[in-house]
Amino acid sequence: MNTTISIPKTLRESLKEYGMKGETYSDIIYRLVQSAKETQLQRILMDDTNTVDVKKALHNAKKKWQK
Repeated sequence: MNTTISIPKTLRESLKEYGMKGETYSDIIYRLVQSAKETQLQRILMDDTNTVDVKKALHNAKKKWQK
């Protein structure tokens, strides 16, 4: 089932710039959404916030579990 989305003409023109020959607006939007999802996932997977390098992790583990 399709729906109509009202967008400004300037945005419609921007969408056309991303389109390839024969693509519908739905095709263009779907491709852009997929690309945004992939980019978002990549950022999450590559985020190094609150990480520790391997050498420091090994050092901390040896200190914690010393016999």
